[in-house]
Amino acid sequence: MVAVLVVVGMTASDPAAAGLAYQALGTYVLGPMLVSALLCLATGVALGMFTRWGLVRYWWVAVKLAMNLALCAAILFALRPGMPEVAAYGQALAGGAQPAPEVVAQLVYPPVVSLTALALATWIAVAKPWGKLGSRATTDVAGLRKPG
Repeated sequence: MVAVLVVVGMTASDPAAAGLAYQALGTYVLGPMLVSALLCLATGVALGMFTRWGLVRYWWVAVKLAMNLALCAAILFALRPGMPEVAAYGQALAGGAQPAPEVVAQLVYPPVVSLTALALATWIAVAKPWGKLGSRATTDVAGLRKPG
């Protein structure tokens, strides 16, 4: 959702459309994004607690938990503070003004970071690298079991 609105805002030839995209981004995106992140965290914790993988029994589960916590914190502490300015920028742009683009110049990073983290988390869930916590001596650098 964020990526679509950012791309529309940055590429729309019509200032009204770009302004509307930024207004929607600044006004409506944060809530659903935070709820989704917290639901992901809650389901991950539940699956970790009630499956054989455990919550912090394996490195790959612990890394995914840390990534989820970091992304939740990024939403709250890095993205949320700038959203009122993004909405105001969109309103000014839609109203025909030419506000300074520095307000929205950094908006390309949240979708890039989120999509990269999602791809990495998907790979981690499939590959299950690094073995168990506390048993690093029995795994090699690639996270594969050593023979013997």
